[in-house]
Amino acid sequence: MSVLSDATRSQVEEELVTDGLLTLDKLHELKNKAAQDKQPFFSLLVQEGPVTNEDLTKAIASVTKVPYVNLQDARIQEDVLALLPQEIAERYMAVPLGEMQHRLVVAMLDADNVQAVDFLSNKIGRPLKVYSASEESIRQVLRQYEQNIDKRVINDFTDGQGTMVDEQGATVQAGSSEAIKTIVQDSPISKALSATLEYAAKNRASDIHIEPLEKELKIRARIDGVMREILKLPKSTEAPLVSRIKILADLKIDEHRIPQDGQFTVKVAGKDIDLRIAISPVVWGEQVVIRLLDKSGTTLKLENMGYTGRALRTIRKGLTRPNGMILTSGPTGSGKSTSLYALINEIKNDSINIVTLEDPVEYKMDGVNQIQVHPDVGLTFATGLRSILRQDPDVVMVGEIRDKETAQLAVQAALTGHLVFSTLHTNSAAGILPRLLDMGIEPFLIASTVHTVIGQRLVRRIPEESRQEYQSDKPETEAIQSTLARLLPRTAEDVAKAAEDLGYESLPLVNQNAYTLYKGVDSPEAPGGLRGRMGLYEVFEVSEQIQDLILKQATSTEIQKMAQAQGMVTMREDGYLKALAGYTSLAEVNRVAAIDSA
Repeated sequence: MSVLSDATRSQVEEELVTDGLLTLDKLHELKNKAAQDKQPFFSLLVQEGPVTNEDLTKAIASVTKVPYVNLQDARIQEDVLALLPQEIAERYMAVPLGEMQHRLVVAMLDADNVQAVDFLSNKIGRPLKVYSASEESIRQVLRQYEQNIDKRVINDFTDGQGTMVDEQGATVQAGSSEAIKTIVQDSPISKALSATLEYAAKNRASDIHIEPLEKELKIRARIDGVMREILKLPKSTEAPLVSRIKILADLKIDEHRIPQDGQFTVKVAGKDIDLRIAISPVVWGEQVVIRLLDKSGTTLKLENMGYTGRALRTIRKGLTRPNGMILTSGPTGSGKSTSLYALINEIKNDSINIVTLEDPVEYKMDGVNQIQVHPDVGLTFATGLRSILRQDPDVVMVGEIRDKETAQLAVQAALTGHLVFSTLHTNSAAGILPRLLDMGIEPFLIASTVHTVIGQRLVRRIPEESRQEYQSDKPETEAIQSTLARLLPRTAEDVAKAAEDLGYESLPLVNQNAYTLYKGVDSPEAPGGLRGRMGLYEVFEVSEQIQDLILKQATSTEIQKMAQAQGMVTMREDGYLKALAGYTSLAEVNRVAAIDSA
């Protein structure tokens, strides 16, 4: 927004009062507060909440006589977006709306700034018809550029008939020496790969799957834990695209019979993203799975990750112990490593030495000595752990316990005065203990070292800005009552105590005809009304009774029942509580959390 004159500011303030968005008393109160805090008044106005950014933009547009448009729910056609290149749109915060009388119609954040409008007009070489729009509106349209990757990429390196072409437009046959030659230059294949990686990174994808079919190449991305098809390419692009990835990952181009693993780093939107590459031969060619490790934008605070109430208290109690093991479990991609980083972030300081052994090192942390596993040169989890124990550590993090040798070394480290963090692949928290037994660890060693156990899954969130209330139907009501019968308060007097115990502001009574639930608004940015993820957790402390069960080599079901009897909230229960609080939906919880976590 351009700098407004004092007279214009006064007119905008009057406009807001006239429109009933602000009272005079509130206006004077906030102006005094802005002066005391030395903060811009309009910024404070939006921050405090009486006026939204959309309201403010509309008022300024009215005063400055610039036409206003609200694009919050607008869907701009692909051919219209093509009228203004994405790079220019992002740089100048201006988006195209169409054409009118030979002029390009754009919505701009700085629409009342004549110099900015003239500069943009000269840049694109066209006269403009300008509308004013809020930052949220502009960004909502900018995100739509990313959704047009399909045609953009295919047209970039095909002739529209499914045949790959090189930079000069000449046809290139897959597998020919000419195709191999083009991939090491600024070729259409390179552009396609870059566009795919950029799309995945900007949409918070965790994995990209490049899957060869009989007559085409399908590219899917796992976004918020759910696979989405983002692109289909001609079969002729398969060989050069896979070869390009192999070159970047320093793998053998001529090897097509055995799996290969590699890695490389790309820079997307100013951020470095590590890529882990796994290539496997399949029936119709070679499948490539790319894992994206974006080190930015991930919170490492336990509360922000979804830990609440009893679970949070149990973990923090475990972190005060000077030795022993804290183990977390769950399937691949369930956030186990992020939980371990959050535990380290909670305790790290200059008075302790923290050493980690990881494959890969996903987040580089200041004040932590992190070691990358390299099996090719003999640096495995087991050999690395032996080395770590000679480095005078206080806290040791082992990325994953995969075999008997690593498990034995981790237990020995916990027995000799170290606090050990690690992960295992099991279906529930209770399954960790029998899994260690299965690895050959003696029951008495497990009972005397493991003291805190975490099981987790990830569910998609409902965006706060599009959250809508509704009343549960009969099946949903019955599911809530059967799942949360032992946790929800039974009388009004029990509400405060139960809410405090479980970590929520308030909770409904267990015996109700219906419950208030929430859903999001389906949109391209939030498919199914869901965007982003949070954790569901079950956490328990290894008590004397559970130690006795371990010594008797009890099943995970028996351990689970004992943990629940001692107060553990299961993942499914945690999910239902989060659904009642409006963070996610019941359907999403049911998708990832089994009825019986054991």
